[in-house]
Amino acid sequence: MKSIPKLIRRFLMIMLLSSILFLVLNIGFLLSFTLQHTPNGRPWSTAQEAADSMEETEGIYAVSEEMEQKLQDSGIWAVYIDNRTGQALWHTDYLPEEIPLEYTFSQVSSLTRGYLSGYPTFTGEGENGLMILGYPKDSFWKHMYASWDMQMIKSMPRTVLIVLAGNIILVFIIYVGANSGLLRSVKPIAEGIQKLPTGEAVNLKETGILSELAADINQTSEMLQTQKYLLLKKDAARANWIAGVSHDIRTPLSMVMGYADQLSGSENLGKEERTKAGVIVRQSRRIKNLINDLNLASKLEYNMQPLSVKEENAVALVRQVAVDFINTDIEGRYPIEWETPEELTFCAIRADRDLLKRAVSNLIQNSMNHNEEGCTIWISVVREGKNCEISVEDNGHGATDEELRKLSPAPRYMVCDNSVEEQRHGLGLQIVKQIAKSHGGRTVIGHGTHGGFGVKMILPCAK
Repeated sequence: MKSIPKLIRRFLMIMLLSSILFLVLNIGFLLSFTLQHTPNGRPWSTAQEAADSMEETEGIYAVSEEMEQKLQDSGIWAVYIDNRTGQALWHTDYLPEEIPLEYTFSQVSSLTRGYLSGYPTFTGEGENGLMILGYPKDSFWKHMYASWDMQMIKSMPRTVLIVLAGNIILVFIIYVGANSGLLRSVKPIAEGIQKLPTGEAVNLKETGILSELAADINQTSEMLQTQKYLLLKKDAARANWIAGVSHDIRTPLSMVMGYADQLSGSENLGKEERTKAGVIVRQSRRIKNLINDLNLASKLEYNMQPLSVKEENAVALVRQVAVDFINTDIEGRYPIEWETPEELTFCAIRADRDLLKRAVSNLIQNSMNHNEEGCTIWISVVREGKNCEISVEDNGHGATDEELRKLSPAPRYMVCDNSVEEQRHGLGLQIVKQIAKSHGGRTVIGHGTHGGFGVKMILPCAK
């Protein structure tokens, strides 16, 4: 089952990629959120800039107009206290009433770390004093006791990585635990689906998350098995019926042919009666051949025909069949042309000699049956790569594209059809196809290169 490990790997990759994506998105969101909620960006730098902009003129202290406007626009109040006395040397005009103008060292220490009257404060060192900036209440949160162990700070990167790895492992365990039930249910269902096309019986346990799907697959398997049994039963009955009918017809047919043959040569009958008896003999022979074809096609279709396979020379075998037909064509209505290359005298194939001769004979007889006024038949054996191609073509009536389409691989002798001629035509070609298939080859039916009908059997070479 290659699909189950692939499915598991897919789940794991999705989980890992999701974890990495969530981590990146969370970090990005945190940075974006932090930057958006930092007014003026740098409160400590702003305090130092305000201290640096402080100027003294004849004992009067003041910041630049630009800095004062910046503080006012941001709602920041400011106090500049003397280093020695702790008294305010300068302050903004909108200084809150609760903000003192004189500071002790303890007050300076407290406001530097935290708040003054609820206002978050930040300080900057001036030339003669300390600049105190007070931001609006609830605008900043300041940690009053920001003191950290140095060993903890040094081990922080490692600690962060360990915590991150632990989180990933925990997510992995949760993910696998949550999906293990699904994976356990998917595996037998996937195996059952793969067995259905092969015709094997499927019986899945109808438990777990996918119990309803398992039940549907079991029901489908039961239906397929029932259909398979009915088809086998039907095919067996059909084959037995064909064999039985063929056997029952042979005995009376042999008697009809024997008596008709005697009558056709009897001097006691007139010429017209002997001619009629000859017609009976020929038509009886056609019935006999049809029965033999029907029996052979049935056996080949249901693999009931034993094959006696051995290495044969396709060139010699096909040439012998062609010579036999030439010798029986006394009137010369069906001349046969041998188109096999002169240099090709041997083409080894593994075949049942009698069946292969039967296939070639069927193709030649097929051209004769459908061209009663006569035609030329071309036969060739060619080796193409690892295949041996046996071709039989004629310059007769041929077949239309629609007729070629009807000559499908289906066993036409099993189908009810109003056209008896098409059934006979299809039966002969069906036997050829079945013989080629039983030898590991295939058959190509189409228009011949000489303007008529053409059939090519492609069989694998033995060497």
